[in-house]
Amino acid sequence: MKRKQIYNPDSTENVNDRKVFGGNPTGIFELNNIKYQWAYNLWEMMLNNTWFPKEVDMTRDVNDYKNLTESEKTAYDKALSQLIFMDSLQTNNLIDNVNPYITSPEINLILVRQSFEEALHSQSYAVMVDSISTNSAEIYDLWRRDMMLKHKNDAIAAVYQELAENPTDESFLKACFANQILEGIYFYSGFTYIYTLARAGKMLGSAQMIRFIQRDEVTHLVLFQNLINTLRKERPDLFTDKLKADVIEMFEKAVDLESQWGKYITQGQILGLTDDIVEQYIKYLADDRLTSVGYEKLYNVSNPIKWVDDFAKFNDQKTNFFEGTVTNYSKGSLSFDDDF
Repeated sequence: MKRKQIYNPDSTENVNDRKVFGGNPTGIFELNNIKYQWAYNLWEMMLNNTWFPKEVDMTRDVNDYKNLTESEKTAYDKALSQLIFMDSLQTNNLIDNVNPYITSPEINLILVRQSFEEALHSQSYAVMVDSISTNSAEIYDLWRRDMMLKHKNDAIAAVYQELAENPTDESFLKACFANQILEGIYFYSGFTYIYTLARAGKMLGSAQMIRFIQRDEVTHLVLFQNLINTLRKERPDLFTDKLKADVIEMFEKAVDLESQWGKYITQGQILGLTDDIVEQYIKYLADDRLTSVGYEKLYNVSNPIKWVDDFAKFNDQKTNFFEGTVTNYSKGSLSFDDDF
C-alpha cells in the first residue's frame, strides 16, 4: 500500500475509476464530480453541526464537582482522562495514519473535518477540566499514573500502530474496524458515566458538552461503517474468513477491555451503573456495531440503559446515511438512531 501523491498531474483517473484506496487521484478536489455520495452528504452534515466549546455554560459544574462523592469524582476524572487520550490519539491517527492512503477526494474531505472535530473535542475537555479542577495536571497525567488506563490506551493504539508500521490493504481495513470500535464502543461507554451524573441532576454543563461531542462522534462512526461497507463491495477479496476471525477477536477484546475499565472506574458505587449493567451495555454496543457492517451478533443482549439515548438526543429526527437523505440537520439537532 502506497501513500497517495499530493500532486499528480499525469493522472487520467475519472470519477468512476475512483477507489477508497489504491486509486490514482490528481490531487485536485473536483467536488462537482462525486463517486461516493454518502461522503459528501456527511461532509455537509458535519458543517451544519459546527459548534464551539465556549458556547457551553459550565458555571454550575464548578460547585457540582465540589459536592460529588469521592466515587463520583473518581469516575468523572478517569472517564474524562480516557476521553482526552482517545481524541488526542484520533486527531493524529486520522491525519498521519489513515487519510494519506485514501484516494477519494470526497472521503479525504470528511477525514480532515473529522480530525478538526477531534481537536475541537480536546479543547472541550480542556474547558471541562479547567472549569472543575484546581489542578488540571492531575487529570491530564492520569494516563501516565493509572496503570489500568495505560493498559487500555496501549491496547487501543496497537492496531493503529500496526498500520503505521506495516501499511497493507489488510492492515488498513483492520484499522477501519479499530476506528469503528473506538468511535462506537469506547467513546459511547465513556460518555455514559457523564450522563449518569447528569441524570442525578449533577454536572449538567459537562453533559451538554458531551452531547455536542457525541453528535460529532455519530458522524465519525457512520463514516467508518460506510467505509467498511463500501470496501466490502469494492474489495470483496479482502473480506476473508481470516479477516472475520480477526475482527471478531478485536471486538471480543474491546468488550473485555471496556467492561473491565467500566467496572474499575465505577467500583459499583455509581447509582444506575452496576457491573452487570456496564458489561451488558458494552456487549449491546458491540452487537450493534457488528451488524452494521455485515457480521452477526456475538452477545444477543438488549440495551439495559435506554435512558442514555434520551440524554444524548437533541431531537428525534432520523437520517438515512446510505441513501444520503439529510433533513434539517443543523446546530442543536441530532439523531442517534443509526438507521442504515
